[in-house]
Amino acid sequence: MTDAQDQGLIGGFHAVMSALEKERALKCIWLASGRRDGRADALRQAAGARGVAIASADMGKLDAMLPNVRHQGCIAEQALAQEQRESDLPALLASVERPWVLALDQVQDPHNLGACLRSAAAAGVTAVIAPRKRAAGLTAAVRKVAAGAAERVAFVPVTNLTRAIARLQEEGFWAVGLDGEADHSLYDEALPERLVLVAGGEEKGIRELTARQCDALVSIPMAGDVESLNVSVATGVALFEALRQRRAISKV
Repeated sequence: MTDAQDQGLIGGFHAVMSALEKERALKCIWLASGRRDGRADALRQAAGARGVAIASADMGKLDAMLPNVRHQGCIAEQALAQEQRESDLPALLASVERPWVLALDQVQDPHNLGACLRSAAAAGVTAVIAPRKRAAGLTAAVRKVAAGAAERVAFVPVTNLTRAIARLQEEGFWAVGLDGEADHSLYDEALPERLVLVAGGEEKGIRELTARQCDALVSIPMAGDVESLNVSVATGVALFEALRQRRAISKV
């Protein structure tokens, strides 16, 4: 068997039940042969309610599937998220009542991309777009850091990020870029509902061409001698400020 992360395998009753409760797409659940107790029965009931098949396997097979995980005689295979096609982005956004987008400009570290996806999913972002070249893709390492978020928010690689943002602007979206040198504070910017939040890569932040395409550039105010935040941290801060403002708008 290939690497467990590549196969989308998760082990342990708590992890598998959590995946069921969060309605993650599961292909199959394996339980140790002859396992009959309260936890196994509860899992069978939850899986049956969601139409997920359960198969029996001996402990030797389960150990081989997840050799370094305390699986407790319970393993599930998730249906791994796939990168979305750029041509599908308009329909994806049109299917949501209040769509908004996170654009990542050449984020190359898989851990940063995974953390950004996790924050985007938690904030309710509709889609994350990123350049197809010179940027991290939806790998096993990214999925691991994202902790299930890659299955909950669409990830869309695009051929040209600036052109993709421009097309979104033509559809009424407003692009706001994070720039540590911007004079205007994130907290002073009235962020629209149809938002494209743009965050830059690890080394140089947003590229000049991308920055020029943005409707506004904002910075995150910081105290002390810290000059900048990690891209995933800055993205998380900005996403949840945008979420706060979106909730305030919805109450008006």
